[in-house]
Amino acid sequence: MRRSLTLGVLSLVGSLSVVGVVGQQAEMVVEVERLEDNLFVLRGGGGNSAAFVTSDGVVLVDTKLIGWGQPLIDKIRELTPNPVTTIINTHAHFDHVDGNVEFPATVEFVAHENTQRLMRENNPVRGLGRSARPSPFEGRNGLGMTERTFAESLTLGMGPDRVELHYFGRAHTGGDTWVVFPSLRVMHAGDAFPGKMVPIMDSNNGGSGIDYPETLRNASQGIGNIDRIITGHSTVMTPADLSEYADFVAGFVSDVRAAKGRGVSPADFVENWEVPGRFSGYNKGPAERLEVYVQDIIGTLP
Repeated sequence: MRRSLTLGVLSLVGSLSVVGVVGQQAEMVVEVERLEDNLFVLRGGGGNSAAFVTSDGVVLVDTKLIGWGQPLIDKIRELTPNPVTTIINTHAHFDHVDGNVEFPATVEFVAHENTQRLMRENNPVRGLGRSARPSPFEGRNGLGMTERTFAESLTLGMGPDRVELHYFGRAHTGGDTWVVFPSLRVMHAGDAFPGKMVPIMDSNNGGSGIDYPETLRNASQGIGNIDRIITGHSTVMTPADLSEYADFVAGFVSDVRAAKGRGVSPADFVENWEVPGRFSGYNKGPAERLEVYVQDIIGTLP
């Protein structure tokens, strides 16, 4: 379903790369990629969402920016008569959770315990240069706020409807959830694996550049029998891509560590650092943002 409105916000594209669309007319179009007869990637309006159609209803992973909840509902109705019964938020960033408030109170909202806390705190995303924004959850009697949480793992449903949630440590934020659909051998990685770029390492929301590589390796090695991975903002990838991504982020952190040892400033590091040749297709992202994460990594190192 197509709906038009004037966007008065900053939309997130790629790994939360900010693109100004203030005052522009834009169509709110949810694009669908069918992975299986009962699993769909829903693109547009923020991070990649996933709709898993079960015998009892639809399990939806992430709900995009504010205003995109209803377009998601409309699109899902085109795919199945089953209602959305469960929403899983992979982390607390606004382009993945703000659409929650447009879903009915009958939906069960699930996330890592740290994500629930961070949603309530409503901290600005480190590196985006934006101050705190009004929380869409305030004044709504808790509608859309996570109700059910977990610490290390949680299983929803049974048999072919089974969904597994895992937490492997700090990375993009302090509450990144890895969502697995075992019967389909598919995993949703959220923005812990946004695509092939230097990721946002949001220390304002518990993220950690130092811990990031280990978390990626824990996820890569800890979840077996997976063929495809839904990324946070890019194409569907493979376990081999995730393993390579762990090496890429580890190499970046190692280069920052070496730069600190040589007394190189964050600004000089960012100006001179290039993506290693073996990581073809990767990009370093905006210099201003990258410098912030280099500062944070250096500040954390002994």
